[in-house]
Amino acid sequence: MLPYQRFYPISDDFRSPYARDRDRVIHSGSFRRLEYKTQVFLNSQGDFFRTRLTHSIEVSQIARSIASHLGLEESLAESIALSHDLGHTPFGHIGGDTLDECLKERGFTSGFEHNFQSFRVVTKLEQRYKSFLGLNLTYATLEGIIKHSYPYNKSFLPDEIRESFALDTHPSIEAMIVDRADEIAYISHDIDDGVASGLINFDSLKSSELIQIILQKVYDEGIYEDEDEMFRYRFSSHLINHLVYSLLEYSRDKIDNSHVLASIIPANEPIAIGFEPQLESQIKKLKKLLYQKLYQHKNIMRKMFAGRQAIIGLFNALMEEPKMLPRYYLEQCDRRNPHRVISDYIASMSDRYAMELYNELYGRS
Repeated sequence: MLPYQRFYPISDDFRSPYARDRDRVIHSGSFRRLEYKTQVFLNSQGDFFRTRLTHSIEVSQIARSIASHLGLEESLAESIALSHDLGHTPFGHIGGDTLDECLKERGFTSGFEHNFQSFRVVTKLEQRYKSFLGLNLTYATLEGIIKHSYPYNKSFLPDEIRESFALDTHPSIEAMIVDRADEIAYISHDIDDGVASGLINFDSLKSSELIQIILQKVYDEGIYEDEDEMFRYRFSSHLINHLVYSLLEYSRDKIDNSHVLASIIPANEPIAIGFEPQLESQIKKLKKLLYQKLYQHKNIMRKMFAGRQAIIGLFNALMEEPKMLPRYYLEQCDRRNPHRVISDYIASMSDRYAMELYNELYGRS
């Protein structure tokens, strides 16, 4: 199948195929619900912290800029970026990990995996058309959602996925760009949110060589930590620019931008998008530092523990009494495996709704 083709017929349109993908994703219910799903801080913790929605928009902006500069399909990168988190559960990664455990403990060995869930959202769970399930996105967009940068050959994938998406190949260069744009976005905004929340400060991160480089760029502008909001803004801007320009410099001569390379690049070939080795090492060390200082902070761990208990409680309650499901999901239990219907329902929830329902079912306030 050609990268711009779809699995179901579609009427002519003035937009490019990938721009049409982007618009379908933006208008989907799953995309809107990202507004109330956790990035690091729960949505209820403040109006200024990133959510899955703001993160997806930031990833899209970075990916679009990189793709445009490299002469690649800008709208394809954008559609993959806006779709890449659609399968995330409430409460961030801990929510997905917990749902995976709940399924496997009950014997459902395929469990839960958010990349594949994002793919399922756009191919099955979103229902906007009479004649087919899903959003009928192009092949290249679907491939980018399911693979990110690397071949994605999981044991639980159905045969039709294996046959259609050449799982022993890399995805398109545009998908590789989204993967690194995702990394750039979450590193920069997690630092910004972490400092804004008071859980970390720049002094606690100065053991990172990369942080020192970026701080010096801000100091060179005559801006210092006492100018809190401006300092954080300039720091994030310099960090993103430093990483984007470094990525462009390292990757520019390694790519083929003559056409979209969906399911073409063999898995044994190196990924064409990345950073020079010294910077890769700096990024790896910074991510480890953020894990220790921010993601494992007691305030974050308490919220994540609460989210984990909510997922466990909701799954057990709905498995015990499926009649508590909304009618739309309850009707599906007659046609699909109930455990997967319940998993899809929980995965679709916002943090706020999941906690409210958990408290209602277990009599907590």
